Amino acid sequence: MGMSLEERVRSAVAALLHAAGESQTELAAALGVSQAQVSRRQSGAAAWSLLDCEAVAAHYGIDVLELLAGPTRATEALPTARRRTPGRQAGHQRPAAVERGA
Repeated sequence: MGMSLEERVRSAVAALLHAAGESQTELAAALGVSQAQVSRRQSGAAAWSLLDCEAVAAHYGIDVLELLAGPTRATEALPTARRRTPGRQAGHQRPAAVERGA
C-alpha cells in the first residue's frame, strides 16, 4: 500500500524544505507559527490542516494539489526562483529581490 495522505504531505514538506534550502524555523516564520509546531506536524505528532497545506503551497509558489500529491510532484512544481542555489545551506535568508519575486 502507498503512503497515506498525511505521510505524503509530511514528505512533500520535507522535500520542499530541502529543495528550497529552508529550515523549519524559516517555514514557521512564513506560516506565522512556531518552529515547534512545524516540528510536531513533521514528526506526525500533529497533523497538517488543509489551511496549513494551502499556506505551505502558497509559500513555495505551488498549487496545493501538487503538495498533496507528494514529494516528487511538489518539488517538480517548485519554481526555479525558490530553489536552493549552489552552495546555499538551509537556514540562510534569500535575498529580498528573490523573496519579492523580482
